[in-house]
Amino acid sequence: MTEKSKGEKRFEIDEDLTQVEVPELLPVLPLRGIVIFPGYIYPFLVSRPASLKLIEDVGQASRIIALAAQKNPEEEVPAPEGLYPRGTAVRILRMLRYPDQSIRVLVQGLARIELKNFTQREPYFIAHVDRLHDVTQPADKEVAALHDHLVSQFSKFVSLVPYLPDELQALAIQVKEPGRLTDMVASYMKIAIEEAQDLLATLDVRQRLEKLIAILSREIELLELGHKIQSQVQTELNKNQREYYLRQQLKAIQKELGESDSRSSEIEELENKVEEAKMPPEVRKVADKELDRLKMIPPESAEHTVVRTYLDWLVTLPWGLSTQDNLDVKHAREVLDEDHFDLDKIKERILEFLAVRKLKNDTKGPILCFVGPPGTGKTSLGRSIARAMGRKFVRLSLGGIRDEAEIRGHRRTYIGSLPGRIIQGLRNAGSNNPLFILDEVDKLGADFRGDPASALLEVLDPEQNNTFSDHYLDVPFDLSKVLFLTTANMLDPIPPALRDRMEVLELPGYTEEEKVQIAHRHLIPKQLAENGLGDVKIEFASEAIREVIGNYTREAGLRNLEREIARICRKVARAITEGEAAPERIGPEDVQRFLGPPRFFSEVAERTHEAGVATGLAWTPNGGDIMFIESTRMPGQKGLTLTGSLGDVMKESAQAAMSYVRSRAERLGISADFFDKSDIHVHVPAGAIPKDGPSGGVTIAASLASLLSGRPVRSDLAMTGEITLRGKVLPVGGIKEKVLAARRAGIKTIILPRRNERDLEDIPPEVRKELEMHFVDTVDEVLQFALLDNVAKPEEMKPPARSPSAGTALN
Repeated sequence: MTEKSKGEKRFEIDEDLTQVEVPELLPVLPLRGIVIFPGYIYPFLVSRPASLKLIEDVGQASRIIALAAQKNPEEEVPAPEGLYPRGTAVRILRMLRYPDQSIRVLVQGLARIELKNFTQREPYFIAHVDRLHDVTQPADKEVAALHDHLVSQFSKFVSLVPYLPDELQALAIQVKEPGRLTDMVASYMKIAIEEAQDLLATLDVRQRLEKLIAILSREIELLELGHKIQSQVQTELNKNQREYYLRQQLKAIQKELGESDSRSSEIEELENKVEEAKMPPEVRKVADKELDRLKMIPPESAEHTVVRTYLDWLVTLPWGLSTQDNLDVKHAREVLDEDHFDLDKIKERILEFLAVRKLKNDTKGPILCFVGPPGTGKTSLGRSIARAMGRKFVRLSLGGIRDEAEIRGHRRTYIGSLPGRIIQGLRNAGSNNPLFILDEVDKLGADFRGDPASALLEVLDPEQNNTFSDHYLDVPFDLSKVLFLTTANMLDPIPPALRDRMEVLELPGYTEEEKVQIAHRHLIPKQLAENGLGDVKIEFASEAIREVIGNYTREAGLRNLEREIARICRKVARAITEGEAAPERIGPEDVQRFLGPPRFFSEVAERTHEAGVATGLAWTPNGGDIMFIESTRMPGQKGLTLTGSLGDVMKESAQAAMSYVRSRAERLGISADFFDKSDIHVHVPAGAIPKDGPSGGVTIAASLASLLSGRPVRSDLAMTGEITLRGKVLPVGGIKEKVLAARRAGIKTIILPRRNERDLEDIPPEVRKELEMHFVDTVDEVLQFALLDNVAKPEEMKPPARSPSAGTALN
């Protein structure tokens, strides 16, 4: 190892180094980060084992070695290829061994050399070297001019660098040879290893002078810029000191004249606000301490603004300000019914909260989580609850938030720091008991800035949010009086710890009758007003709304329905502006004229008349939906192909269904060796949409049994349920959403697991009357009910023959 030493360096100009003989074969010592020029005396430290061995061997001989810089200074054991080919022959002047066995070496550069072939690599390098000589032109006036300019620039450089002695200027003037002058100047400059190596490798003296003058000019410019900056900083400091002195004099003058001091007024105003803020004792203690600090900090200081902003936040927070709750249960029922149709479970929970609060006033606020598809009224329900209770309403959208500081705030050490969105919302509300709705809690993200979901654990815990600590405030704030509501489309993305702190209330999709009622009560009056038709009497027939619901929307919520109603209103508004009479009534026959051809239609009947196709029910974040399971058979040998963007769980359900059908082959009238001569392909259409979950097990089993037995599945039937290898049908979730999806699609009969029978309580009575429900315990019951009887097995369903010469072929 070699590294630069702090020892004094000097340049010899008296001795004629050209007379010193350089052997043709020299040991080579690699240098890291150092380039040594001829005539230059330089100390460095040697500690690598190979380098120590070289120094010890050479120290007893001629003491002349070759030094070559490494191309990669980080390389511990360089190869010959890792050294620059041009270096310096030096002689060792002095050696000093340290207690750690490292050796301090003082060397003097003799001549430029070029490394040829290496004759030895272990324990250290030995190579043939050629001595290089400077290339000069005799009596070259341009070289003389460059020489004089270099001397002038170097003198200027020495005057700007405090650690270089002034004697170097006189020393540079004494050097008459341009080549030696460049070596001397380069030796005293701290330049990059690449630039120093380039100067060492340049033999043409004129080129070396030009390169060194360019480098020296750059370094002088940087030094002058540094001095200029330092001068400006010093001037600014003097200016600040002068301003401070003048301000102190101004204070004394104002005091003598009896004039009011604006700073004193500011401090007095803050003291009054702190007194009126009704802070808890521990917060008041912090506020008084910061107020005392503010009095001591000069107004021109940056810290003054930080402390002032912090005190402004403390005094404007609603520490003791609360709104009076309206605990009239009857009034709350009227408000909720006025704003929202149905949602009886949600309304009952809110009324229960009000009833308990009326009997026991110190009840902590519950944490309710509304979960349901988009467009079911989760956010607007929170606004209605706030109106019913007479509380302030605060909404915070959590969608896409990835920074924990959005919840807990930034530390005051950062410039422009602020409290988190929770504290900001409370200040904007002006009360410590608002209704605070955290929208889209399932859309929270996490990255290197922290996990906002974890930061919400304290906020949404009634047992500990009475001492919520924001990073900016750094004092506890009581959130127990706040009524927190959260909304989500799905529960799965919410971390279990956070989900456990909330009481989940599900908002399933609306039935067709509920959508009709909501459209008449809310959507149509709203869109008529927004489209300038508030004074025009237009009636929407219920059949027209059902037409829009059935043929133009396919959703669990109401957003698309409202958009289609808005389109109709815009068409009517345009017709009125063009001079046509406004229609008094919008009937089903007018819907297609306004909205164009229907976008959705029932394809169940035409897609399930063939064997191998079965209709299943699925749950989606947007509500329920139907899905088709298609199976086909082809020549092959025990191959089961599954397609349609299926997840691992659904693929395993398909394999379990295949195993079950094979085990029941004889009972279903299927050849026992059908799988030995066939490949089976199961596909779930809409292949771009990912699908997963175990509830498609019975549908896949029915599809496979239908394909192999040739008996089609009933076209008006849909099913859901998880299966086991023993043929048991297990319960699944999302029953209400699936049943409503079946009704929207025109399904008349549904097969459900028997243990899901209790879930029918959530389904409206009119839907239960329209649909025929069959509850099953085993897959045999499913197949017995779902497969049509007395259907002959088609000829093409038989296993194909195998051609002996051309592989597989159809008969």
